[in-house]
Amino acid sequence: MSLVELIAQADERGLAASGLACLDRCVPVLGADDDLLRPLWASLADGGDWGGPLADAREALGPPAQPSGATGATGASGEAVALARRMLDAVPGAQRGAEVREWADGCSVAALQVHRLLDTAPDGAGRSVRARREGRTDSMSPLVAAELRRQIRILELLANRGAGPAGGLRQALDVSMEGRRVLRAVVSRRARGRG
Repeated sequence: MSLVELIAQADERGLAASGLACLDRCVPVLGADDDLLRPLWASLADGGDWGGPLADAREALGPPAQPSGATGATGASGEAVALARRMLDAVPGAQRGAEVREWADGCSVAALQVHRLLDTAPDGAGRSVRARREGRTDSMSPLVAAELRRQIRILELLANRGAGPAGGLRQALDVSMEGRRVLRAVVSRRARGRG
């Protein structure tokens, strides 16, 4: 099943977690601490309001025009920072409703684009990120392919009712943390290359 189909079938909780996971994996490009979104994950797990934790995360990064760690970022890195910041700025105030579906879908596209921008290997076959999400995966670059697999895996975990809501969410967070570590290493390598 393609990523687009999995998103279309996901419930509101799955969509909220999927969007949050995409954003969480892109935290390294914002120069933010790995725990920036942990309160949002906790809020999602207990079904609480995430307005407060969301405001705290945005405040920690400063105004949208100058996200922490983005000063002087140009080219692909600058575009990646802008995409990640837009994901955070677009988080809906509630974990339910049509806005969550739209946000999760946008986060999926943005996260794949961030990985494409930062990958040193070309993403071949002239395919767009949207085409990748629809299942046309030939000649994918390694970083984009890994991000696509993570997005699919997280939606599958969240759809698996056998794991229970808490179990699926915990597993989704683990998959996201692994992806964040990978992207942090990529960001560090790029920074060293510029230095």
